[in-house]
Amino acid sequence: MKAIRTVTTEVRSIETAGDDIVLLELADPDDWELPPARGGNHIDLHLPNGLVRSYSLCGDPTESTRYRVAIKREEAGRGGSRAAHALAVGDIVPVSLPRGTFRLAPNAREHVFIAGGIGMTPFVAMIAELRARDAHRDPHTLHVLHRGAPPLAALCASMLAGEAPVWHRTGGGRPRPDLRTLIGDFRAGRHVYCCGPDSLMDAVTALTAHWPAGHVHIEHFVPPPRPVDPDAKPYQAMLSLSKKVIDVAPEESLLHALREHGVEVDAACEGGICGACRVRWTDGQPLHHDRVLTDAERRREVIVC
Repeated sequence: MKAIRTVTTEVRSIETAGDDIVLLELADPDDWELPPARGGNHIDLHLPNGLVRSYSLCGDPTESTRYRVAIKREEAGRGGSRAAHALAVGDIVPVSLPRGTFRLAPNAREHVFIAGGIGMTPFVAMIAELRARDAHRDPHTLHVLHRGAPPLAALCASMLAGEAPVWHRTGGGRPRPDLRTLIGDFRAGRHVYCCGPDSLMDAVTALTAHWPAGHVHIEHFVPPPRPVDPDAKPYQAMLSLSKKVIDVAPEESLLHALREHGVEVDAACEGGICGACRVRWTDGQPLHHDRVLTDAERRREVIVC
């Protein structure tokens, strides 16, 4: 039996949720329950123009009949956000099963969430998960650095009543808040989570470099430029079941080479940040350029995009 890769959803509502941001509500056309999700999970949207793009779920994970995703229109992007903004109520959108490695640390006793703009989406769902499991008495704070109108303000007011984010408006000559103060000093049980522009995540990573491993959690939502290796050489990949050998050019991704030879591989971001195209490897020594897998996972898996 072929594994289920996508489920069919219908756009039920579209709301403006900030500057160039839309909030989509997706549900099963016949109102069946959707596959369960956890705070921090994302889904791939199979858009009408053929693109597949990953977006973090920002709804309450305990709601089983709808998914919510917030999407910021990026004029200089690769077309996914523009296609998503062109959706209309009633449109059918296949989506992947929820997945992701960005999640609440099970051993944390305090959570500090730092977001840049639309990077707050996974944290809204994480806080909803904390509330649902009656752990909201544990200290947790969501700091949102934003330009213009606060993103997802209405959603936060309805979902996180009494636990509104701390808004930090930047730009227009306003200084960025002191991240060291927002993060605080390390203490046992404190975990920091960050999602936003690379500059913000790099700053948080630098400020917490001395923290013990596993206490800082970073989520990338924009694929980095693909690394260029002037010394790269062609190589071959053998498919373990069919024993078919595929030639891969120096400037080519393994994902592209596999697809050129008719091998069906799921993919979404095509930039090494979503994990949709992970496959197992058994021999050789792959070069890893992703931002998803742990060191332990890299000993048996590779992100082929």
